[in-house]
Amino acid sequence: MFYCVDTIFLSRRRYGGMASLKKLLSDSLVYGLSSIVGRFLNYLLVPLYTYHISAASGGYGVVTNIYAYTALLLVILTFGMETTFFYFANKKSEPSSVESGQLGPVFSTVLGSVGTVCVVFVLGVLALLGPISEAMGYSAHPEYIAVMAIVVALDAFQAILFARLRFENKAWKFAALKLAFIVLNIGLNLFVFLLAPKLQHLPFMQWYDEQNNVGYIFYINLICTALVTFGFWKELKGFRFSFFNFQLLKRMLKYTWPLLVFGIVGILNQVLDKILFPFLYPGADMHEQLGIYGACVKIAMIMAMITQAFRYAYEPFVFSNGRDTKSRESQALVMKYFVMFTLLAFMVVVCYIDVFKYIIKQDYWEGLRAVPIVMMAEILMGVYFNLSFWYKLTEKTYWGAVMSAVGCGVLVLVNVLLVPRIGYMACAWGGLAGYGTCVLLSYFIGQRHYRVPYPVASILGWFALALALYAVSTLVYIDNLWLRLAYNTLLFAIFLGALLWSERALVGRVVKRFLKR
Repeated sequence: MFYCVDTIFLSRRRYGGMASLKKLLSDSLVYGLSSIVGRFLNYLLVPLYTYHISAASGGYGVVTNIYAYTALLLVILTFGMETTFFYFANKKSEPSSVESGQLGPVFSTVLGSVGTVCVVFVLGVLALLGPISEAMGYSAHPEYIAVMAIVVALDAFQAILFARLRFENKAWKFAALKLAFIVLNIGLNLFVFLLAPKLQHLPFMQWYDEQNNVGYIFYINLICTALVTFGFWKELKGFRFSFFNFQLLKRMLKYTWPLLVFGIVGILNQVLDKILFPFLYPGADMHEQLGIYGACVKIAMIMAMITQAFRYAYEPFVFSNGRDTKSRESQALVMKYFVMFTLLAFMVVVCYIDVFKYIIKQDYWEGLRAVPIVMMAEILMGVYFNLSFWYKLTEKTYWGAVMSAVGCGVLVLVNVLLVPRIGYMACAWGGLAGYGTCVLLSYFIGQRHYRVPYPVASILGWFALALALYAVSTLVYIDNLWLRLAYNTLLFAIFLGALLWSERALVGRVVKRFLKR
């Protein structure tokens, strides 16, 4: 990510020195291309869905609910094996690590175990499709559950293949496959939602039924996910059943089970509100309300894009040299710039929410009040991710499970107590409270086991400034749209000016380098 340009140049990598740091920056930008640009293109689907599926129908609420389940299942089916793959492939004492020149056993053991779990999962869901669909409230559409079970299994299998691409620094292939899915997905959705209604009178379009738009969303996802799998044929050639090592798997499972628990409670912090909402909300319009919340949350997902792109490049880097003293100093500075950049993105969205709201149809706008809260929760999630390396590097991964479980408990408590009273706003506040709890626990416990000199005062100062400017923008309401945008632009300029002034030395170096070119 470009917000940590000079920061990461201050640290050293065990292999390659400055060249590897430049490689990290380059890879981070490519991962950003696949994550941020890809998801931005995927934003085209938000107006497409909300403008063709009314809030009152509850259809978008169904999509939001089922995708929440698939996000949780993806974590369960991968059971922390992405991080485990990086750890064992980089471990010097591991005879099948990359340093021994024998990556095959590590890769085959990880991919084989995840693949087996995925196959068993799909067969189990298909065998019990009726009871599962009824328990989830979709007895009228069990096909939704069947299709998404296959999709999430394929996604879990691909997650390990994508991890190998990251490990081998094949950032461009990673980005190409991610973007291929996005482009194909958007293309098929545009065809179904825009062209198919106009062509349904033709003989070859007899399959189309406008009342099944929700189902088509899931079918398209299955087609695209399945096709992307073929892009990994080279990586799959490296898989050998003969390389599968049960002794190695035992060591992996010992390392990864806390990560699984951590991953489950971590993703629950993101999606549990959308899973619980239909069971907690007392009104008959539960899917309508969930759809409104789910659509507005999409506006806040810019933070998830930033954090994900950062994670793809930063995680392999930290595992390569996370035990170095200079790396700890680098982690502290990266945290600072991460917070500054994400708060800048926060200010962009809240200051120009009158523009961003047109991403969704007007009958979803009532949920816009949840956007700033969800964005702040996403920032805290990113901070928590940055803090999480201490227990991964020290092999105390059980701490991740404990802290995330506590945060998840806070989220559940807020939702149970407040959803019946304030509806989906409880979901937003629950996420903020849950991640806030995780951040506090991880920082104070982590400093005891793996001290990193985070600039806490500076970070808190940036949070205070952003929240103060946001408060000013909401307390002073201007009826005229253009005057309101001008006023918010002034507030945004104050934050941006403060940021540039505080980092004027860094900005000066960047400008000088640019001018030399």
